[in-house]
Amino acid sequence: MWELKEPKPVKLLIGILAADEPALAAAIKMINARIGKCDLISDVWPFDKTDYYKNEIGENILRQFVSVKKLIAPGNLAKIKHKTNKLEQKLAKQLGPALPRPVNLDPGVIEPSKLVLATTKNYSHRIYIGKKMYAEVTLIFDKGTWRPLPYTYPDYKQQCYFDFFDKVRTQLLEQLKGIDY
Repeated sequence: MWELKEPKPVKLLIGILAADEPALAAAIKMINARIGKCDLISDVWPFDKTDYYKNEIGENILRQFVSVKKLIAPGNLAKIKHKTNKLEQKLAKQLGPALPRPVNLDPGVIEPSKLVLATTKNYSHRIYIGKKMYAEVTLIFDKGTWRPLPYTYPDYKQQCYFDFFDKVRTQLLEQLKGIDY
């Protein structure tokens, strides 16, 4: 009989799109309070590779990433996506009615070999992960570098993102050293 093994814990990453700096700050504050303490926070970058969210978030969208200090089981990603969807709704009420969705929260996980994002939308390259959620491998880590795939979102192909994901991956590897499997 085959021996089944529990998967190693992973690092939770949350991509934030926001209408402005106060919305980013409110999102990070809520993530810290409702999901877990953030240990790494990226710089803020313009989100300008697509106008997909313009009608919801506004004209000059900002992008920032955070990672959560406590490692998670990879099987919790669908549950966390539901939680971030609820946090988006709370932030929309808190930040006022000027925009329908002033903050977009996209959770994913970083493993040593890949970055996986959760989504509510099915597509040919996405896998159902339960609870009406899907996931996709967005980037792979191969031969010391992040590599996009044919369907990787354009903004996820930027070196500044890779540099931040390197920090998160390094933090994950350090945290995994102290865990017995």
